[in-house]
Amino acid sequence: MQQLRFSNSFTATLPADPETRNYRRQVFNAAFSRVHPTAVTAPSIVAISAECAALVGAGDLHASGLGADDCELAAVLAGNRVVDGMDPFAACYGGHQFGNWARQLGDGRAITLGETTDNAAKRWEWQLKGAGPTPYSRMGDGRAVMRSSVREFLCSEAMHHLGVPTTRALSLVATGDDVVRDMFYDGNPRPEPGAIVCRIAPTFLRFGNFELAASRRDTKLLAALADYAITTHFPHLLASPDAAPTPQTYAAFFAEVVATTAAMVVDWMRVGFVHGVMNTDNMSILGLTIDYGPYGWLENYDPRWTPNTTDAHGRRYAYGNQPSIAYWNLLRFGDALATLLDDPQPLQDALNTFGETTPDLMLDMFAAKLGLQARRQDDDTLVNDLLNVLATVETDAPIFFRNLADVPSDPAASDEVLLGPIAAAWYLPDEVHSGDREVFAGWLKRYTARLRETADGDWKVDDERRREAMNRVNPKYVLRNYLAQLAIDAAEKGDGSKVLELLDVMRRPYDEQPGREQYAEKRPEWARHRPGCSMLSCSS
Repeated sequence: MQQLRFSNSFTATLPADPETRNYRRQVFNAAFSRVHPTAVTAPSIVAISAECAALVGAGDLHASGLGADDCELAAVLAGNRVVDGMDPFAACYGGHQFGNWARQLGDGRAITLGETTDNAAKRWEWQLKGAGPTPYSRMGDGRAVMRSSVREFLCSEAMHHLGVPTTRALSLVATGDDVVRDMFYDGNPRPEPGAIVCRIAPTFLRFGNFELAASRRDTKLLAALADYAITTHFPHLLASPDAAPTPQTYAAFFAEVVATTAAMVVDWMRVGFVHGVMNTDNMSILGLTIDYGPYGWLENYDPRWTPNTTDAHGRRYAYGNQPSIAYWNLLRFGDALATLLDDPQPLQDALNTFGETTPDLMLDMFAAKLGLQARRQDDDTLVNDLLNVLATVETDAPIFFRNLADVPSDPAASDEVLLGPIAAAWYLPDEVHSGDREVFAGWLKRYTARLRETADGDWKVDDERRREAMNRVNPKYVLRNYLAQLAIDAAEKGDGSKVLELLDVMRRPYDEQPGREQYAEKRPEWARHRPGCSMLSCSS
């Protein structure tokens, strides 16, 4: 840790809150408030991501011992010790939550320690989630519990290995303190083990930083935020390294955020990830998945499924709504930036590309999942019909798409041969009646005929090559909620071994991993309605 080079561009460039006392308040004309983490009683390391450590130039951290032995390292990663060069702060931002403007929000339980630069001049922001109260904590205590921290740590790394743009997680630390939470806001609070995750990203700037400044008509701060974001994280948009951003630069900045956000959400849809709380304060300007709260993984295919209890009635953030919500959030971000342009039309033009390109991106994604060698425009009918078929029978989506690669393309294959790999994805196979089996078999016949049409007209398909291609985009292992919950159960009792085992499985989500097949099984019946396995809340 002592060898890391801190270069704190955010605090060096942007206006700071002049008030140095740490108490809850509204903060104006400032991008952040300086605040130190609050010490915890007995920090101990539960897990460290070796890949993330190497990413930020601290590659030897994984060798430091994954327990309570390394007291100095645990103290830093818990916020008990601030290393020379760090400049801790909490960011000030607002956001739209569930479609409503929520005004000032800010980092209520996240404190950035500082920024480091590596040998390639890449910048990394180190942020502790659960490090204690800040001026933005409102009525909260600034802490996080073990259950939410395990989920954030594991999912950050799992998403990276799935190839989905994401913030990263360096470490998971147990604090030795209890935190009182009412898990489902039903009047039943209880003490839970506390924990802290060290999150890593080039920046944690989000749409809400810009929205709050714009809502307050603080054009000076809004311009400072935009100029900082562009010069530090989008310098390729500038005419020269010394050039100042112009209105055209702001429009180009927005266009790039539109493009990366669209690509991120399509990747969510590909792997079956449901964010659960796509508020504008949870949307990264870098197109990274950020703020892992009540997320979930689509198991039985249901486009209206949301993992968030708070969203259970309206289902605003359900799996199938994620592309349209991303568009809505980008519209709010564009509204904020419009203050900096005399003519907002370039922003509207950039936003229009989301609606124009996302359907094609989705179709390209499904073509890859289905192993189609050459995507055709009419393939959307084949895809839509498949999604309708999947909704007729409780079908595990990850297993279905993975096993689809094993369906033979032979035109002489019988219905039973075609259905063989697919039946393993049905949750209640004995209750699938003959009519539904016929519907599945009918679609599979259309699908295999479509496969043969892509094979240079000779009606031969190399099923082995198709299987390899499909298995590179359809993961065998995803972080199913019940798997995370089993790791949480053990971690809350002081056993981090299941966290480490699950972390290791998720490092190779597209590989077969013999001996670990239990991590790719359907959700067990006991997990259907268990808290943490089916529905979650924002409580942490």
